[in-house]
Amino acid sequence: MREIVLGTAGHVDHGKTSLVRALTGIDTDRLKEEKKRGITIELGFAFLDLPCGHRLGIIDVPGHERFVKNMVAGATGIDLLAFVIAADEGIMPQTREHFEICRLLGVKRGLVILTKKDMVDAEWLELVREDVRQFLAGSFLEDAPMVAVSSTTGEGLDEVREVLDTLVRGSEFSEAHGPFRLPVDRVFSMKGFGVVVTGTSISGRIGVGEDITVYPQGHTAKIRGIQVHGQDVELVEAGKRTAINIQGLDTEMISRGNMLATPGTLAPSFLLDGDFFYLSGNAKPLKNRSRVRIHIGTAEIMGRVVLLEDEELLPGNRANVQLLLEEPFGAWPGDRYVVRSYSPVATIGGGGIWNGSPPKRRRFKEANSEIFALYQEGSAEDISLLHLKEAGVVGLTFDALCVKMGQFGKRFRKLLDGPISSRKIIMVDSDRQRMIAAETFEGMSAKLTKILADFHRDNSMKPGLSKEELRSRLHHDLDQRLFQLLLNTLVKQGTIAVEESVVRLADHRVSLKADAQDIRAEMESFYGEAGLTPPTVREVQERFAKYPGPLVREVLELLVREQVLVKISEDLYFLGRAITELQEKLVAFIKKEGEIDAPRFKNLTGLTRKFSIPLLEYFDKIKVTIRVGDRRLLRETRSSAQ
Repeated sequence: MREIVLGTAGHVDHGKTSLVRALTGIDTDRLKEEKKRGITIELGFAFLDLPCGHRLGIIDVPGHERFVKNMVAGATGIDLLAFVIAADEGIMPQTREHFEICRLLGVKRGLVILTKKDMVDAEWLELVREDVRQFLAGSFLEDAPMVAVSSTTGEGLDEVREVLDTLVRGSEFSEAHGPFRLPVDRVFSMKGFGVVVTGTSISGRIGVGEDITVYPQGHTAKIRGIQVHGQDVELVEAGKRTAINIQGLDTEMISRGNMLATPGTLAPSFLLDGDFFYLSGNAKPLKNRSRVRIHIGTAEIMGRVVLLEDEELLPGNRANVQLLLEEPFGAWPGDRYVVRSYSPVATIGGGGIWNGSPPKRRRFKEANSEIFALYQEGSAEDISLLHLKEAGVVGLTFDALCVKMGQFGKRFRKLLDGPISSRKIIMVDSDRQRMIAAETFEGMSAKLTKILADFHRDNSMKPGLSKEELRSRLHHDLDQRLFQLLLNTLVKQGTIAVEESVVRLADHRVSLKADAQDIRAEMESFYGEAGLTPPTVREVQERFAKYPGPLVREVLELLVREQVLVKISEDLYFLGRAITELQEKLVAFIKKEGEIDAPRFKNLTGLTRKFSIPLLEYFDKIKVTIRVGDRRLLRETRSSAQ
């Protein structure tokens, strides 16, 4: 069952840690420096068993401004917020910043706890209540329960437990189990166990013995053991404070900010498409490509905010942005992020991720606003089609599309059945489940047709293009399966014809211009007169020197394709009917004599070695004869004898 996670937030020294200790009996300050200085520096963790039977995981965050990045890491993935304000001080700088961070991270529910009740009188407490209500007006905590407590005397703690019990009772515990994700907040080594990684699991489930991958590095290892709140478990689900013992990795291979996840479920990228809100409290506009600190999961990554439609963004406004990261991060759509300024460091905005691995987008393009509107309002089918269109001819496998969408399993596969059956999506490779958008397929079909049309226009005497030449002209990255699917589809539609290795438009017929017709008639006569002593190609070019050389060569090749001529070698072409007559004469001779050799073939034909040797080799090549030593036998006779 998914566990609900409660996170604290509030200004330094407002009693967050004391409150957690009073509620749970657990001191979340574990570091010597924290004990010495009396402030929380690192994230602390506790749990509270509620009357409803659920165990509430608690993350205690530091309040000091120097440790806000640790606070952001802890606020990631919390379900309920305990917004802590000291009654003797009221709203302070980190009160405001922590609250903005929780809003930016998408926290929706919680309660307000006024601590140090024992240090103020009733009238002052009421003034603080009113001040806090005004501060929270219009926010997700506007109507939240507000409880005044004293961690010293214990007053109000029972009411806090009751409110938490009510909030947890109204929480949604069911979750579609999918890939597991855990943002890493701590890595250490235990003697006899090896590497231990801790964090709060934010999705899915995973068990002992399963493989897990460290992103973005890509190291994959096996889970040796799992603990939740110090207890050994075989399986962990989302929402639980988790320690995972990983087999076969060193502490140097993992760091805070990494993500542990089910293998193959993240695609780390240096680019993120996002919705960005620039806080109204900022003093000046945000300029395009401002260098900032981007907090996502437990990671703090330097990067830039690229404003796709503006040169600058005014405080209190939203924008479509691309985040350019200086280190790769694996995100899913729906993940939240916080942006803090580079220097001086302060929270300035944040938002949600739409696409965890988008293409680089050019600014001020009309398509950008259409794409981001689709992210926000489009159906899963629409967004899947967008990802496939942007993948182009390479396409996406089903698994890669799952990662793009942050949706997995049978439910998502069923969602794709409709667009696949209606051919909005084309399945290119059923073995690998690789798909492309129908729009891409139709575009490639149109391009293929145009390439052939242009080729026929410029090469009217040629029957068509070779398959490999056509494929290379279509796209440098076009794989064989997609190319063959294009050919099969266009053949079925009657648009093209494929004859052996040559592709042409179905209605293309070889046509000759006036010069080519003259050459053809004269060349056929020329070869006819030559008989079995034809001219060489060079002599043909000299004979037709008044015509362009390439045109003469094209007519020569055309006569070969039409079987008027037979190409014996690179330099010799014979009249087709002369070769047919010679073959009949040769077969008859061998049948009578049993064999033939070069001298007897020369006597039979009256030809010199210039012609007789190439002809003998030609008959070997077309498998009329077979050479055995210096003799030639009929191949069919030789085969039957064997």
